[in-house]
Amino acid sequence: MTSIGIFGRQGRMGHAIEREIERIGEGFAGGTDQGDDPAALAAKADVLVDFSSPLALEANLAAARAHATPILIGTTGLSDRHQAMIDAAAQDIAVLQTGNTSLGIALLSRLVRDAARRLGPDWDIEIVESHHRLKVDAPSGTALMLGDAAAEGLGTTLADSGVIGRAGLVGARAGGTIGFASLRGGTVIGDHQVVFAGEGERIELSHRADDRALFARGAVRAAQWLTQAPVGRHGMDAVVGV
Repeated sequence: MTSIGIFGRQGRMGHAIEREIERIGEGFAGGTDQGDDPAALAAKADVLVDFSSPLALEANLAAARAHATPILIGTTGLSDRHQAMIDAAAQDIAVLQTGNTSLGIALLSRLVRDAARRLGPDWDIEIVESHHRLKVDAPSGTALMLGDAAAEGLGTTLADSGVIGRAGLVGARAGGTIGFASLRGGTVIGDHQVVFAGEGERIELSHRADDRALFARGAVRAAQWLTQAPVGRHGMDAVVGV
């Protein structure tokens, strides 16, 4: 039985993951929230999942490294500095960082990467994401993850090709770019659409989340996978084998 610890236990995802752990009968090492000691949890857990906040990431990674405990990072809104921290931690422990723990999104990312590679820069790529009115970051971590997949397929990086939002007289669309649009309203859990627009035709790849429990199921499955994973940085694609 795998003992799973949760950073950010009192958050929406923390509660959902705890319920999933109980549902399937896995071990629960406990959880932390703001002000708690992450090292104490890292010492007794077989694997950690982090859905706290970017501000807590540095301390959580330090605790995981100190106790050689693999960690899943599902926190979104991370900066380049946070990504560098994750890269450094992955020198010592197994780390899986993702903007979305859905198994379906993992497959969609692979399809987007393959489509971008095969279609090439002559096809325009636009990513549209919709979320509930309370979401504080945009574009979503999932949209950025899909953008990274598209950029990889094109042989570039999102830093070089991404265009987030448009307003005013911005001119004609530049070739080889990846556009983003964000919608916020109501109680939408998460919809993502990747549009490949060519001459006289379009391909649309999409994913819709109907139940938040799907993210908890994916997170627990990823945590179980991490206990057997080698040291290094991993993604959800490895969990689903694509």
